This record gives sequence, structure tokens and C-alpha cells, in this order.
Amino acid sequence: MAFGGPSNESLSQINVTPLVDVMLVLLVIFMVTAPILHQGVSVDLPNARGGAFTGDETQLVVSVTDGGDVFLNDTKMSAAELTEKLSAIVRERPDRQVFLRADTDVRYGVVVAVMSALREAGVVRLGMVTKPPPEDS
Repeated sequence: MAFGGPSNESLSQINVTPLVDVMLVLLVIFMVTAPILHQGVSVDLPNARGGAFTGDETQLVVSVTDGGDVFLNDTKMSAAELTEKLSAIVRERPDRQVFLRADTDVRYGVVVAVMSALREAGVVRLGMVTKPPPEDS
């Protein structure tokens, strides 16, 4: 509280610094998570508990649809093409993480074959993408 001049009136002002800090933090969070939220291939993900991954570069996302089609980000390719493409990427950056999105209805053998192709390409950091379970109301 500050005291005014000769009339001893107090001056009150709203401190907006905490509000600006919160808004900037929210802006950064939304800017980081927005690219992760949208991928071009529609996949019905299984439910699982866990937190979201943060990333500061373009993510490598391998998607497997319920029909068994394999996509690297938005590009459809075979398992051999996937291995070849990821081998080149991993040679340049061996620490790159790859995220695997598999449809709930895809056969387990297809997912294992894709994981084998990723391993053959030299991928050692593999993240499994799921959606959070529905909250109890």
C-alpha cells in the first residue's frame, strides 16, 4: 500500500504481472502440444494411463490402421520402405524417438512386424501412443 501526498489517501492498483506470467506459460504449453495433437492418419487408439510427451522438433510417428496399412507421419509405405527410410534418419540422428500409433482393432502380429521393422532400422527409442481412459463421472 502506497501513501499519497498530503491527503494521506491510499493508492490501489491491480498487479497484472502474475496474470501475464500465467498467460505466457499457457501460450508456450499450447504452442508445444498443438503439433503433437494432430496427425493425418485416423487411428482408434487404445486407452492407457500416462502423461503426454513433450517435443521440440517434428515428431516421427508411425501409424498402423485397422486394415494393416503403415504410415510414416502422413506417407503410406510398406514395412521395407519404412525400415529403409528410418535407417537413413537414425544414421544421421541415432537419438531420435519414434512414436507408434496402432489402431485398437489391428492384429497383434501386424504391430509386432512394424516394431520389428523399427528395430531393424536401428530405432532404440520407441514411444507407444495411447489415449487417456475416459474419466469417471
